[in-house]
Amino acid sequence: MKISLFLSLLFVQTFLFKVSGQEVQEHYPPDHIKTIQFRGKEPLRNFPLVALGETITLEFDDLLGDESDYYYRIHHYNWDWTPSTLFQNEYLEGYDNLRIENYRTSFNTLQAYTHYSLAIPNENVQLKVSGNYVLEIYTAEDTLAFSRRFCVYEPSAAVQAAVYRPQNLDRFSTHQSLHFKITPQREPFRNPDKNVFITLLQNDQWDSKITGLKPQFYKGTSLEYSYEYPAQFEGGNEYFFFDSKDLRVTSANITFTQKQDLYETYLKVDIPRRLSEYSLAPDINGAFEIRNIMRPGDSDFEADYSLVYFSLASNYSLENEEIYVYGGFNNYQLSEANAMYYNPALGVYESVILLKQGFYNYKYVVRKEGVLYKNAISGSFALTENNYLVLVYYRAIGAQYDSLVGVGNANSFELKN
Repeated sequence: MKISLFLSLLFVQTFLFKVSGQEVQEHYPPDHIKTIQFRGKEPLRNFPLVALGETITLEFDDLLGDESDYYYRIHHYNWDWTPSTLFQNEYLEGYDNLRIENYRTSFNTLQAYTHYSLAIPNENVQLKVSGNYVLEIYTAEDTLAFSRRFCVYEPSAAVQAAVYRPQNLDRFSTHQSLHFKITPQREPFRNPDKNVFITLLQNDQWDSKITGLKPQFYKGTSLEYSYEYPAQFEGGNEYFFFDSKDLRVTSANITFTQKQDLYETYLKVDIPRRLSEYSLAPDINGAFEIRNIMRPGDSDFEADYSLVYFSLASNYSLENEEIYVYGGFNNYQLSEANAMYYNPALGVYESVILLKQGFYNYKYVVRKEGVLYKNAISGSFALTENNYLVLVYYRAIGAQYDSLVGVGNANSFELKN
């Protein structure tokens, strides 16, 4: 009787999951899980996107350092990150919910940790279809530790994209417009107004995505999107950066370092730039790269951690607002771990974040009444260098899932008027 009741509850839970129309959100990790990143055959810019059949690798550190057991599960989603109706055997070959077996404890570091690595596909599981996926990591107690999105594409459509300055004068100096064309390489799209779905991303960040665009023009089998307002992003500003590859010395934007129980890294005081003129400063658009030159070896388990002290000059007045340090290192999420607090003695907002050695981009953002304002402190300029990604999904006639059939890239460094 108990087994029957359990199976009934499991069926109901699975059914509710399938019919739920809510967009899935990534689960934020606990404090002891750090440096979550994906790697692929080519550099991923911290964005998990690979072709079907290529290997994508998730890596992370557990600061408990006790070689705990972690397990993984894989779920498939529609283009808009609502649950797919596919059953597991329709998108996976093999089985998930297996233990991550590739791990190694840190060596010769002040901060002990265990470094984990999971490659997909592997000998136990392969992906059968393209589209959106979520990789969930569970503890030995079957508690969800964290989750991450990743995308798998099958290159069956060519995407040409370019970045333009807006023609409306009120946004000419602050925004950027993305124009693009999609050409299927095989058979033409059937009913593209309803079956082709577009997602536009700036600097690989899902929190400011643009969706819902329909083709403006048809030229043969090609679909053209040359919208003005609907495909516009704020240009933003270049990211601040620091490089902690050697924790014993100072470098650009690092004013002081010291060794206590852990290494400590003090960054220079940053100045709000929303009222300043734009100045070109090459960056990696919010991403981060782990690296270590303090000692030879593998940075995955020989790079150390340091407490990084961020400070922002206080000429930005807060009115029921919150300030956060924002970047790829925390997956562009806002939490207590990267919140800033005012220090009246120094007249600055401060935050202390534990980070692994490497090269980091970051900026300061504002949240007010639940709304994120990315450029309230940094300012927004049409000349800012940004990467753009065009994701093209297609649901073929009779198909039960959205294929990711095309990927386009553009950079505003080649801004067109």
